Formats: sequence, C-alpha cells, structure tokens
Amino acid sequence: MTIETPSELWKDYELLDSGDFEKLERFGRTVIARPEPKALWGKTLPESEWKRLTDVRFRPGAGFGKAGKEDSGTWEKRPGTADQWSIRYAGRQKGLDFSLRLGLTAFKHVGVFPEQAPNWEFIYENTADIVKKAAENGGPKPKVLNLFAYTGAASLAARAAGADVTHLDSVRQVVTWARGNMELSGLDNIRWVVEDALKFARREARRGNVYQGIILDPPAYGHGPDGEKWKLDECLYDILKCVASILASEDSFMVLNLYSNGYSAVLGETLVRQAFGIQGDCPGLGCGELVLRDRFGKNLPLSIFVRLRR
Repeated sequence: MTIETPSELWKDYELLDSGDFEKLERFGRTVIARPEPKALWGKTLPESEWKRLTDVRFRPGAGFGKAGKEDSGTWEKRPGTADQWSIRYAGRQKGLDFSLRLGLTAFKHVGVFPEQAPNWEFIYENTADIVKKAAENGGPKPKVLNLFAYTGAASLAARAAGADVTHLDSVRQVVTWARGNMELSGLDNIRWVVEDALKFARREARRGNVYQGIILDPPAYGHGPDGEKWKLDECLYDILKCVASILASEDSFMVLNLYSNGYSAVLGETLVRQAFGIQGDCPGLGCGELVLRDRFGKNLPLSIFVRLRR
C-alpha cells in the first residue's frame, strides 16, 4: 500500500493549512476555506491569518451532514471575487496538460478533487503506453471508459494521451461542465454519455464491447438520470464484476477510487481481487491512499485507490 500526493510541480493548487474540521486551499489565485470532516487536528495558522487569506468561505446549511444534504450551504465571498475561474494542470509527464473551470456550486465542491492528481498521472502514463504499443502493432486506437466522471479531469488525462474516451455521468449539468473543460483544454472528440453507470456497463457487456482502460470514482450514494436511487455498498461489487467483463485481458488498466468514510485500501483491493478473479501475487495490482499535505507537513487523507495494470 502506498501514500500518494499531488506533485509540487502543480503550481495552481496548494493546501495551505488544515485542522478544526476545515481546510484552507489555494486554487490559482483564489483561496477557499471549507469544511473537512477528516481534519481532526488543530489548525497551525491562527484564525486571524485564515481570515486574512480567505477569499471565499463555505458556511454549512441546516442540513449539512445529513444524507442528501451533507454538503449543502452557502458561500461568503470577499468583494471582487469571481464565481468562476480556471486553473491549469501541468503534470510530471510531457503532454499531460489541461485546464479546468472551477465554480462555486450549491454544495461545497468547486469542480475538481485535487487529491486525484496522482490518478491522472497513472491514467496518462498507462494510456500513452497502450496507445504507443497499439500504433506500433497497427492496431486500433485504445478506448478508455470513465464512469462517474464528474467534470472530467481523468477523461482529459486519457484523451491527452491519445485514447478514444467515453465520459459518463448521470448528471447532465456536470457532463456539460466537462465538455467545457475539454474545449478550454484545446482537446476534442470525447464521447459524452448521460446514463446510469451500472446500466451502461451491463449493456456494453451484452454487446461484447471491450475497453483498454476503465476509471471508476463512485459516490457513496447517487441518482441515475431517471431518478434511480442506489447505494455504493449495495452496487460496488456488481459494477466491478461488470467492469471485469468489459476490460481487455491484456494491455489494459483499471482505476478505482473510493472516498466514502470507512472504506480502506485493503477493502478496495479485496473487492477488485474477487471481482476480477485474481489470486496470489499480482504485480500489476496496487492500492493506497490519496493525501493532501499542507504547508506544515500535516497529511490529510481523502480517498483510497486500487489500480490494476495488465
């Protein structure tokens, strides 16, 4: 198991401080203070410094922490602070370069989960390797499927590496947001799907369609485009088994990211092993935690990942 953090080369993001159930982050030139239930320790900077640095602060609403409303609240802005702005991600690897529009949503999210940067690096590197090998062998361009794809950073990483990318989310508004990020990044030809992830994966399995890369970043609970309700605990194993049936048996990769409280990397790895029928040593299988490290060296764990390369 490994612990991974975003590269210090990423100049448009920084975790400035964390503690007392909050985090202080800089996205480009905009500094945001918002709740963080995993920041159980005390802040390093005094509250006066947080106030001085903060451009936007998220104030939780009455339903904050309750199912369906756990991220609800309002934003308090310093005068002159924009509701939307953009940042750039320039990765460790040449060619991994894209832009993201950020915005103050009705919840505490802004359109990107910065701890995911190590996954973007993995996706880009492995996609580029598979694309290169396919070109050398005269094969078709590899296909990558991004399920629960949100505003599309992982889709952009795979597209920048040269894959044919299918981007799926059940919320039409965030698919539109992702399309804007593609255009902002100077990329094109991503396939957009508004669909329930499990229904889509099952249909692809029936059709015999196969992908060289599959990315999953499911929420703890969700709704399909037609109002279908589902809980991750009840669906995760089924969707992983379905993913196992549509992932190419060689020259392929899978990334599973889980940020629900209580999920461990070992749990995620066991799920993947069982869904894919993996026994014994598997050099291409790895798991770990994605962490943000603030200026004072405090590690804030925000999600776990399982990656498979074969």
